Amino acid sequence: MREIERSAASVEEAVEAALDELGASEQEVVIEVLQEPRGGFLGLGAQDAQVRVRLRSEPSEAAPDELLEDQAEAVMDFLEGLFDAMGLPAEVESTFEDGTMYVDVWGAESEEGMGLLIGRHGQTLESLHDLVRGVVQRQTGERCRVIVDVEDYRKRRRSQVVSRAQSAARRVKKTGKPEALEPMSAFERKIVHDAVAEVGGVETASEGQDPDRRVVIRRRGGAVSRETAV
Repeated sequence: MREIERSAASVEEAVEAALDELGASEQEVVIEVLQEPRGGFLGLGAQDAQVRVRLRSEPSEAAPDELLEDQAEAVMDFLEGLFDAMGLPAEVESTFEDGTMYVDVWGAESEEGMGLLIGRHGQTLESLHDLVRGVVQRQTGERCRVIVDVEDYRKRRRSQVVSRAQSAARRVKKTGKPEALEPMSAFERKIVHDAVAEVGGVETASEGQDPDRRVVIRRRGGAVSRETAV
């Protein structure tokens, strides 16, 4: 059974690096968070996140629905308390869609406050999800597998990212010319890795440092077309 450990500034980046090396999607592995990242004081004592990732030996190792439901309940309780403290009227519910457990946040009165929760290019939503992930880790001792969404922003964005990534992958497969996508969050880069894997004949790798880290798509095996070589 193949198993590797990786460290990075965040859990998501460490997982992404491990998945890149294993050539697997998140659904094909078991992930153990060995250490959450720590910021330290004035840069002193800072520690990277560390994860252990191994390929599943049997399909039955997939996380049970009960675990996802427990995590969703913990996330909903936390968000409801947070929004009450903020005085932000919002409704929170869980949904299971395409193998992913979401905790959806909806504006109870208007979408203005929800726009603030999403932020520019989803940056505030990403920060909210980071906060939730830490809460789940502390309460359950397990890596958070629940995704927080606001007004279906992530679901709409997922559809856009999948379409763009697979279109680029088909071009790369045809021409042999590598393509780099725009900078994305770790969440979206994982969507790209999984989406491109469905095309076949191409491979992905993440390059650069956040917030400019992006996925590069190449023809598998490094074959280069005449057009690329010119």
